[in-house]
Amino acid sequence: MKYTVNIRPSAQKAISKIEKKIAQKIAERIDLLAIDPRHHGSIKLSGEENAYRTRVGKYRIVYEIYDSIVLVSVINVDHRKDVYR
Repeated sequence: MKYTVNIRPSAQKAISKIEKKIAQKIAERIDLLAIDPRHHGSIKLSGEENAYRTRVGKYRIVYEIYDSIVLVSVINVDHRKDVYR
């Protein structure tokens, strides 16, 4: 079952500020989330019901999975030192 991916405007803005080469890799990873949102390497965030993260180099993609409506919502994309603030 393929999930619908929704990228929040704030996450899209953050992606647009990242170097093109890395932004391309992030976009590819986000596309893969539609196929397998709980892939090997994704980690569930503690204290959050539906939140997960995955990494692309030094960047992190934070997203929520809603199985009941088959949706993945990308919340934040940022450098690892800033993403959880």
